[in-house]
Amino acid sequence: MSREKNIIYAARVVSLLFTPFYLPLVGLIALFSFSYLSLLPIEYRLLVLAIVYFFTILAPTFLIHLYRRVQGWSRLELGQKRRRMVPYVLSILCYVACIWVLRNMNIYHFVSSIVFAALLVQIVCALINIWWKISTHSAAIGGVAGALFIFAEIFGFNPVWWLSGVLLLAGVLGSARIILRQHSLSQVMAGFGIGFLCAAIGIMLF
Repeated sequence: MSREKNIIYAARVVSLLFTPFYLPLVGLIALFSFSYLSLLPIEYRLLVLAIVYFFTILAPTFLIHLYRRVQGWSRLELGQKRRRMVPYVLSILCYVACIWVLRNMNIYHFVSSIVFAALLVQIVCALINIWWKISTHSAAIGGVAGALFIFAEIFGFNPVWWLSGVLLLAGVLGSARIILRQHSLSQVMAGFGIGFLCAAIGIMLF
């Protein structure tokens, strides 16, 4: 019994640490590490990371938590089908605001493309969730894999080790969501595939 509790606790920790909102930040860190943008001043890169962190992680997390507290729902209750749309809308609005701020500050095009790719993942997942519950955690990590794949092609770096780490993390994260009974295997796999495709297409089209 104690072993089962430890597994469930570990699954909860993994789910909390790797929330769906980290896709743009991870993508930017990779972009600032492997592309010509690594030549930018550290102060400039930190400013961009701070802006993206605020709009894609801090703001949506706070707003969704506030919404859940006002409604008096637990995290499990918020995950019910008819209650999932408002958190998606709040998140999408934050991402749109992030893109607007980045464009008005004339931040490099590739930075906005990462946020746009994450926004596309959010929108597609929101639409699918009207009919079928899909794993946004898996979609986010799939988006990281898709972004790495495309940027490796654009900038000509070897993504094998990064992709290996992302795929390993995707397996751990997907297993955690299944252990917590938040998703089935098909929902986890579909989420990863959709996230990968949306991120890859979004970066190429933006």
